[in-house]
Amino acid sequence: MKRFVTFVAILAAAFAVMSPAQAGGPPHVKGTETVPVYDYASAIRESVWVTTPLDNDGDGAKDKVVVDLIRPREAAAKGVKVPVIMVASPYYVCCGRGNESEKKLYGPDGTVTRYPLHYDNYFVPRGYAIAQVDLAGTNRSTGCNDVGGREEVLGAKAAVDWLNGRAPGAYADGSRARATWSTGKVGMIGKSWDGTMANGVAATGVRGLETIVPISAISSWYDYSRYNGIVRSNGHHAFLHDYVGGRPDAACAAVRQELVTGSEDETGDYNDYWAERNYLPDASRVRASVLVVHGVNDLNVQTSHFAKWWTALAKNGVPRKIWLAQQGHVDPFDFRRVEWVETLHEWFDYWLQGLRNGVMREPQASLERSSGQWVEEPRWPAVGAHDVTVRLGEGDGTTGTLGFAPAPRGSERTFTDDPGLYEDAAVADPNAAKNGRLAFLSGALKKDLRISGQPSVTLRVRVDKPTTSLAVRLVDYGTARRVDYLSPGSGVHNLTTESCWGASTAADNSCYLDTAEDFATTSHAVLTRGWVDAAHRSSLRQASPLRPGRWYDVKVPVQAYDAVVPKGHVLGLVVTASDDEFSTPKTTGATIDVDLRGSSIRLPAAGLVALPSITTPPVVTTDATVAAKTSSQDWRNPEFR
Repeated sequence: MKRFVTFVAILAAAFAVMSPAQAGGPPHVKGTETVPVYDYASAIRESVWVTTPLDNDGDGAKDKVVVDLIRPREAAAKGVKVPVIMVASPYYVCCGRGNESEKKLYGPDGTVTRYPLHYDNYFVPRGYAIAQVDLAGTNRSTGCNDVGGREEVLGAKAAVDWLNGRAPGAYADGSRARATWSTGKVGMIGKSWDGTMANGVAATGVRGLETIVPISAISSWYDYSRYNGIVRSNGHHAFLHDYVGGRPDAACAAVRQELVTGSEDETGDYNDYWAERNYLPDASRVRASVLVVHGVNDLNVQTSHFAKWWTALAKNGVPRKIWLAQQGHVDPFDFRRVEWVETLHEWFDYWLQGLRNGVMREPQASLERSSGQWVEEPRWPAVGAHDVTVRLGEGDGTTGTLGFAPAPRGSERTFTDDPGLYEDAAVADPNAAKNGRLAFLSGALKKDLRISGQPSVTLRVRVDKPTTSLAVRLVDYGTARRVDYLSPGSGVHNLTTESCWGASTAADNSCYLDTAEDFATTSHAVLTRGWVDAAHRSSLRQASPLRPGRWYDVKVPVQAYDAVVPKGHVLGLVVTASDDEFSTPKTTGATIDVDLRGSSIRLPAAGLVALPSITTPPVVTTDATVAAKTSSQDWRNPEFR
């Protein structure tokens, strides 16, 4: 009997290490990975109109989103069910996707012949279906796009429900469409608006959504369109609605007006409109695993979006990983292509195909340093990261200091709002007296300083107006070769060569221009930024005007960051007021007194922070001062793609 039990155990172990294909599983699985065995050219291409629960265009019929599908024909013929990788986007026809702005192309029967991006070329032969969903009000979908609201989120969710048999779908001729070929397991991926939809749908808790890969994605539309009470750009949501909309103006006039009224540009307040577009409170409902990707220098969708989402997911115990790059608003396919495709392959194989390939035993965080070097770390923020309080000192009367000792009582500095002072000029020449800014410098660092997390700056201020904008910047002063995230390609440029990622047809090529990172040797670099309207210091829902002559503590949240400031460099803090380069503030022309003893930086640092004790700021030399904005990008009104 004992010998029989041993034999059974050995047999069970043998089956356990056999691949699903060897054990009678699908032919696209070999060992612990999927392999390309299906013919891409003959894949089934079809379009399905999925009914959503809403009718926001008011035409009396439930709105429908179009799901354009491509899936392996041989798998369908053999009854092999496949999981789905989904990209829900408003950009498929208006603007295109990816570095080469690919748009959907259609055949005579109305089905898609070219699917943007490489996902179809690479994954369909490996036993996946690809679903590209036109968000409500865009391309062939009905309804009206509501810029991150219920219409868009529930429309994309309806596609997940249809794949799991919970929502009705139909072909163009009206006949019923059922996803009997699907395992019901769905992974959503996308950059920018597309990745935002992945966050939004995951926050509904929909069953069947097994994983999401949000790239440069929003977690709260208020944080995208507002900086803590400061309006980024007037009419921005109406602009975005018009930018991607595919419906006649009359059909969506009411929804467009709701965007204008609800966003409440005149106040900058957080209200129910923004609450509907805030996915963070519903992070506790997320069932999907999450692979976050973001550029730490993304000035379009800034870094508080991934950081707040990451923190909320952590509280819910969501399985997750993170990539943080030095680029701006860039897809990892265009800055670390080989490693990214391999990572995606592993990630989707694990979460959608159920293959135990060990991806979740690998380090949680992949981080790029400013030099372009990538490092793997066990988690993010860094192990040992803790809040360090850095205080503002008097300095030499022009430039203040940064250190651990509090300034003497009564230490004050004064500056007057200058909305024409753009970032390049504000952070240059920190030892010089300059209207519209205050500058503070540490001594030369005694060792590398690792910043990992979300800093904040508290300013104790007295203002001669009912409110003022306040802006802060943490700066690394020291010459180094850095990734140039302000280049035209946000840190990358195209090469003349191509590389191919999967199978191709005459209509759908899997080859894409190769890219390379942009570098520049500079005397200094802005690490991260933060803004607040002082009247919104206590609540984002309602302003509380300042009383002239009275002191107030105002916390300025700073965008999350991860960086190593090298030994010998100087850490700087630059304080300004209205920032017409990044926002559309209501400039008051205020004069602002800053109580240095009551002001400080909360710096999330890993390891020992070695700021020397100084009373006189070091002399810092920077490149020639630029008096005006040099970037061609308008950071107040980005197109978001």
